[in-house]
Amino acid sequence: MTTISIIGSGNMAGAIGRRAAQHGHTVEVMSRDTAKSQALADQIGDGATVGTFGARPVGDIVVLAVLHTGALDVVAQYGDALAGKILIDITNPFNPDASGVVTSPGDSVSQQIAGAAPASTRVIKAFNTVFRGVLAADGPLDIFFAGGDAESRQRFAEFLESLGIRPLDAGGMESTHALEWAAILLMGLARNGSGFDVAFGAK
Repeated sequence: MTTISIIGSGNMAGAIGRRAAQHGHTVEVMSRDTAKSQALADQIGDGATVGTFGARPVGDIVVLAVLHTGALDVVAQYGDALAGKILIDITNPFNPDASGVVTSPGDSVSQQIAGAAPASTRVIKAFNTVFRGVLAADGPLDIFFAGGDAESRQRFAEFLESLGIRPLDAGGMESTHALEWAAILLMGLARNGSGFDVAFGAK
């Protein structure tokens, strides 16, 4: 197993971190608020550590678990510290009532992040089409992801498999905007009778 780093200390950061720790990975938590980072690391347990916000993450896989409105600022603050990393963008750029997204084809949040990150950083969109509770339940699950290159997607797929998750590779960076819209579909299902324990899958 390996170490993953999570930038952020919210609910999704906790769900991803706990699932990773439960499956034998070591988790590093990094956020602007050190107290929140420590509280999350304590909740995750299993040797989770607190890193310094803006410093080079320990993990080769780095999960960017912040709001989409702050994602580019975080990437800019980390700068070269993200060089060579696989950076997982979990953001959803919803409009105010979550009826649509504020991005456009060719200009997803993931594509914006890739443009701001070091050239050697491989940005992958993932975890944005799953509800926190479904992920935290630690049951069988499909996760769609896109971006990066073939090698980084394969490495990420292996990580997902280690969490008991079936990885579903949707392709390169051109597919990341479709995943942002897929989250709108998921929200629509949840709000109209399916509930917030619904999950996407494929057969």
